[in-house]
Amino acid sequence: MDATIGSLLTYGYAVLFVCVLAEQVGLPIPAVPVLLGVGALAGSGRMSMLMALGVAVAASLPVDLAWYELGRRRGSRVLGVLCRVSLEPDSCVRRTENLFMRHGRRTLLIAKFLPGLSTVAPPLAGVVGIARGQFILLDSAGALIWSGAWLGLGFLFKDAIELVAVEAARLGKWILVVIGAALACYVVAKYIQRQRFLRSLRVARITPEELKRRLDERDGSLAVIDTRSSLDVNAAPYVIPGARWIAAEEIDRRRQEIPTDREIVLYCS
Repeated sequence: MDATIGSLLTYGYAVLFVCVLAEQVGLPIPAVPVLLGVGALAGSGRMSMLMALGVAVAASLPVDLAWYELGRRRGSRVLGVLCRVSLEPDSCVRRTENLFMRHGRRTLLIAKFLPGLSTVAPPLAGVVGIARGQFILLDSAGALIWSGAWLGLGFLFKDAIELVAVEAARLGKWILVVIGAALACYVVAKYIQRQRFLRSLRVARITPEELKRRLDERDGSLAVIDTRSSLDVNAAPYVIPGARWIAAEEIDRRRQEIPTDREIVLYCS
């Protein structure tokens, strides 16, 4: 236990920086356990809460700003890349877009509390045109709120966290094996889920070339539905000729507008 505490005291800020940075990049490395541990050490006077807050913001803001600039310059293509590498491709961007539509810029204050969405929110802020200065201010405030909340919990429950740390130290390397195995199982499960999702798309897919050919032939048996959100439409105001715009969230409410006597083609990007 003394060796574990000593290592965290020696390298705690560096470990915190690396974990927050990795999580913001999009890697499956959780920063919350480190924030809790550093908060517990701050509660016992062995680390600085202010220093930890500064490190968390310093690790988060540059990555978020890089994602923001990519979204601002490359538009929805950046979101497409994030969806392809995401473990949850069916909802990685849509949930963040819904938050932006409901809460606007304030989404940046809460996005870091939602796993997977903290990486998508900065480029989406660039896509929708939030000013750089305002983004930096809101993103920094969001990083402070997020890190401060977890550090504060660690501070308040330092005794319980220290008991967990003692038990973990007693288990030694086995705790690392258990954590590593759990993380590996999670990633594998999400990967399998992703492959099933992509397979289901391939089964019911029409190629752009085939769709264009049938539209050029004025095939009356087709009905094309544009399911993009308003944010996507504003970012890329292009539409397939003849397509009807019904956002995915409105399909149930507007299902009477979808013809039942034709083949339906849905597209979202």
